[in-house]
Amino acid sequence: METSRRNVLMSALFGAGYVGLRALATGIPASVLLRGRRAFADGAPACTDKSRAQFIVLATSGSGDPINANVPGTFEDSRISHSADPRMAPTRMTLAGKAVTAALPWTQLPQSVLDRTAFWHIMTNTPVHPKEPDVLKLMGMTQHDEMLPSMLARQLAPCLGTVQSQPITLGATSPSEGLSFAGQALPIIPPLALKATLTSPSGPLANLQMLRDQTLTQINDLFRGGASPAQKAYIDSLVASQGEIRNVKQDLLSALTSIKDNSVTSQITAAVTLIQMNVTPVIAIHIPFGGDNHTDAALANETAQTVSGVQAINTLMTQLASAGLSDQVTFMSLNVFGRTLGPSNTDGRNHNPNHQVSIAIGKPFKAGVIGGVGPVASDYGALAIDSKTGAGVAGSGGDIDAGSTLASFGKTTLAAVGIDSGTIDTLISTGKVVPAALA
Repeated sequence: METSRRNVLMSALFGAGYVGLRALATGIPASVLLRGRRAFADGAPACTDKSRAQFIVLATSGSGDPINANVPGTFEDSRISHSADPRMAPTRMTLAGKAVTAALPWTQLPQSVLDRTAFWHIMTNTPVHPKEPDVLKLMGMTQHDEMLPSMLARQLAPCLGTVQSQPITLGATSPSEGLSFAGQALPIIPPLALKATLTSPSGPLANLQMLRDQTLTQINDLFRGGASPAQKAYIDSLVASQGEIRNVKQDLLSALTSIKDNSVTSQITAAVTLIQMNVTPVIAIHIPFGGDNHTDAALANETAQTVSGVQAINTLMTQLASAGLSDQVTFMSLNVFGRTLGPSNTDGRNHNPNHQVSIAIGKPFKAGVIGGVGPVASDYGALAIDSKTGAGVAGSGGDIDAGSTLASFGKTTLAAVGIDSGTIDTLISTGKVVPAALA
């Protein structure tokens, strides 16, 4: 049974015949290993702009965390409730040279990270936990009801040359956080399952050099007598040496062996490892930021998890930098809803369908605050956005109304990673790209 589960997981991660592992072991793209000489005749899959393509690490939660209560843009109105804990003290920081105020944990991120960080104030228009899949589908505004992470993965896979187009979920804590692709639910792969599959003495990473030699023999047989000199030279230029493979094996084994549980830190390690293995363009994790905190005396849990949540983001950025991936990976978040913000919310917060904050950190983004927050009904909600400046606009101003801010976040994310405007408008039916959010 255990062997059967491992085989299923291996196929899910690396494709039929473990083509992804063979690509890792040789340096030769999976497309060539799959299609042989036809890979050259067929031409490369469509890729709009390879220079702007990014891997995506998506933090998503169906809990409706109060991440929206403590970021830049929520400290201008004194009636908005914040934790009184000194660890959450309002603190000044700069985003692309502009001074803003946020809870203290956010100011502890390195300036190099803050200078790539955009805070989006948006409206998801639902107060219901199980609606998380609908929010990821931008509340009915996507083509074929596809999830935003799945659209990103489908568009980015040809540019990044990943083994698969489907995203991978590492950290879902409830069924509503699971992703789908082309209408099919995708499996959840916890970090410990990934470790057990890849690091056993008889596992694929331990035998990477043997797999390299076997695959190169097959490639030589396949291309002997049928490839042009240019094609042969291209293949030869891609082949990794045994020394390079040995180093890759040791680095990946070391990272995976360090996984001890399915915690956020382990999810981050697993995500970075999968990116290094070029498995998928999009990986979903779960970072708690206070959870469903209806009852939270003095906002203690919100405080503790805001501190740990920002630390987790910093851990991700540190691991990406160590792997030389800072310019190739974008972190983003999208949750089902945010929490209420008004003056009565000092010992817990309720569901807020009118305000959620998404974060985007990466080379394609210009640091700043997109949109804002203002009084809505008996609490607070996202303002309309001026697409040219990114500013939140009260009243009837702004060319992106609050109800279109979610779709606009999706469109801008697609634009950031190089998807052309025509494709974006086909994939998402409403909203606008916000140029002010793009680097």
